[in-house]
Amino acid sequence: MKLETETLRARVGEARDVSGRALLAERVSGGWWEGRLSSSALATATAVMALELAGSEPEKLLIGPGVEWLVRTQKEDGGWGDTPESLANLSTTLLVVAALRLAGGDGVGAALGRAMEWVRGKAGGVEPEVLARALEARYGKDRTFSVPIMMACAIGGVLGPAPECWRHVPQLPFELASLPRRWYAALQLPVVSYALPALIAIGQVRLHHRPGRHPLTLLRWSQRSRTLRLLESIQPEGGGYLEATPLTAFVTMALASAGLGRHAVVRRALGFLTSSARSDGSWPIDTNLATWVTSLSVKALAGVPGAVFDSRPAVAAWMRAQQTTEVHEYTLSAPGAWGWTDLPGGVPDADDTSAALLALAVPGMGEHDEAAAAGVRWLLGLQNRDGGMPTFCRGWGALPFDRSTPEITAHALAALHEWRHLAVPGMARAMESMERYLGRTQEADGSWLPLWFGNEHARGEANPVYGTACVVRYLQGLAGTRGMCDEGAAYLVGSQRSDGAWSGAGDAGPATVEETALALHALALSLPRSEASEEVLERGAEALLRLTDGGREAPAAPIGLYFARLWYHERLYPRIFQTAALAALAVRWRDE
Repeated sequence: MKLETETLRARVGEARDVSGRALLAERVSGGWWEGRLSSSALATATAVMALELAGSEPEKLLIGPGVEWLVRTQKEDGGWGDTPESLANLSTTLLVVAALRLAGGDGVGAALGRAMEWVRGKAGGVEPEVLARALEARYGKDRTFSVPIMMACAIGGVLGPAPECWRHVPQLPFELASLPRRWYAALQLPVVSYALPALIAIGQVRLHHRPGRHPLTLLRWSQRSRTLRLLESIQPEGGGYLEATPLTAFVTMALASAGLGRHAVVRRALGFLTSSARSDGSWPIDTNLATWVTSLSVKALAGVPGAVFDSRPAVAAWMRAQQTTEVHEYTLSAPGAWGWTDLPGGVPDADDTSAALLALAVPGMGEHDEAAAAGVRWLLGLQNRDGGMPTFCRGWGALPFDRSTPEITAHALAALHEWRHLAVPGMARAMESMERYLGRTQEADGSWLPLWFGNEHARGEANPVYGTACVVRYLQGLAGTRGMCDEGAAYLVGSQRSDGAWSGAGDAGPATVEETALALHALALSLPRSEASEEVLERGAEALLRLTDGGREAPAAPIGLYFARLWYHERLYPRIFQTAALAALAVRWRDE
């Protein structure tokens, strides 16, 4: 073996240990992980508006720091991105403009002027009709986010004076929320399954300001109280719907603008918004991803020698405590699942349930057959007719963020395979159906496109590197998937950049630690042993060591896609992914 190869492999082992120790140091006092989501201009803008419209005097003290943070993070081109590191986009910029007009005071004129010039260039004008068309072009028939933006723009004076401005805000059919909730999937609602609070609140404020003469108007008025009671019943104890600042703020400003600023939903929502404000004046899009990053961290550290941390029993107990034991009020989801957070606004979902099942199977985490069986049954009950796995609810396929998706399907398949000894009825048939779904959704070039991660620099903002790396990694050890995995691995090899790293946008965007680590991890597990394969891995390892300063650094990139295409980054993602990738490389090279 060449000296430089031996040196590289030694450096990989050292970097794995450095990164593993750094990941362990990120634990909270209880022994698990919480991470830190990026601050968000979009979340900050919506929170500022909600506080301005409904907040008490003490609560309104948060508005000034929020406005200052927004002005301070305006990009050089005049717009705002979802995170300070993101590209400027129309949705966030319009929401910040609305917030600054509503609550910014006299010191924001210059920022507003630059922002409106950016909007004019991006949308082709600043007239209400032009802005409405631009938002519709971005979101299509999915009104989960386009309608809340237009509502905020109407409230913030971006669409001209009231009440005429409200004609640009589409009327959402909130009255349908009064029907039995088991019917919702069949109703083909214009919002995704998790956006019920927005449907109710924004539908009501539009009716309040512009009732019109539609034949359904009387029916809608008659259902206001009933749907408000539903809105209140699904509000979590902490006041934040889905622990999400934007969704909670949209509900708050809608009800306040409709004359319901003293409603119990608004008061609890304001409590959530004030408690989630950060010391620098900003808000994140969500409180935390504690369950998700804990599951991923446990798996990543399983490949690091000496990282059998003493808190594993406590982590396992904590994870067991996060498993749902009753039907979930928000989605009517069956017991047995996990959500992304340990906080009351979280909702059970397939990706977090799969991650938790895999983490509980790690050696040293104890025996969890009963909990695992419940999780397996939950996944089986969620599977769509197409064989794939959606995120939250079975059968909601009309809008993009409710559809089955390859990376979540592969994750569920890996979890079922890990616990196959439980022999839960229907498991084998479900796994075969998942394999067929993954075969159908593989692109001609061997890649898979994910739903919840993307790349702002890529065409269509898709991220085939992330999606393919996840599927290939999850499917290792499943005999029936070898052919599709080989094609996926070939795609990853072909998408490696000249500098050895990976980006979801190829050479059109910067390489990231997250994408490089994920691709490298998948290839370390899947590539056959050959001179060509080792060259790919060695070039990738050099790139990852360079991007992370030998495992000491973990710079985060906004590749995460939150609800309705909102970008975020999570501080722990690069640390987790690089630890796992370096561990997989070290194992492969140790075994040679």
